[in-house]
Amino acid sequence: MPKHGKRYREVAAKVDRAHRYPFAEAVKVALETASTKFDETLDVAVALGVNPRHADQMVRGAVVLPHGLGKTVRVLVFAKGEKEKEALDAGADYVGAEDFIARIQGGWLDFDKTVATPDLMGQVGRIGKILGPRGLMPNVKVGTVTFEVAKAVKELKGGKVDFRVDRAGVVHAGAGKASFGAEKLLQNLAAFMDTLVRLKPTTSKGTYLKSIHLSTTMGPGIAVDPADVKNLVRMQL
Repeated sequence: MPKHGKRYREVAAKVDRAHRYPFAEAVKVALETASTKFDETLDVAVALGVNPRHADQMVRGAVVLPHGLGKTVRVLVFAKGEKEKEALDAGADYVGAEDFIARIQGGWLDFDKTVATPDLMGQVGRIGKILGPRGLMPNVKVGTVTFEVAKAVKELKGGKVDFRVDRAGVVHAGAGKASFGAEKLLQNLAAFMDTLVRLKPTTSKGTYLKSIHLSTTMGPGIAVDPADVKNLVRMQL
């Protein structure tokens, strides 16, 4: 196991590892552990009581965070004709079809999110093996395969986060930058947690939210009390 540096040990000492904090207190402690040298991201990890190997327990969705993620999102749209112009007018960074498919096949990946109109998914499917493992493939379930390209682009640019449970049953997501301050971060967390709870599979039995942890990019994990989710959502939404 690698040894942590002096700064990490100092900020970790601020966290009571035996305590499960309410969200408001957890965010306060997380901000105290954030570095002053760069604007760290607040991340949330939620362990779910699901078995992702079963298709009917695969949790996947998207949420538009009220205050975004605090970073520039480069959006590539696969579209033609009127939809190409619509995407550009909405603020897409790159728009095209065969030309961008060829560039991606050649190794170009200078974008963060993709959107595609349904009629082009047959062509986009040719680069699925490149986009899929990187989480860049357009997907109907998260609203990125659509003819409403302007709406999709604006949501992605505005802080739309898509997420899915991993093989270990954990969902990871960013909740914004430390510079947002506690109030905005709590509102973003409320939107995320509300969406995640609504996505509970009907086949999931027992405890759905098994554990929740917050952490800044370079900071220690802070355990959050899952029982505080309802209070968070009620107070912030």
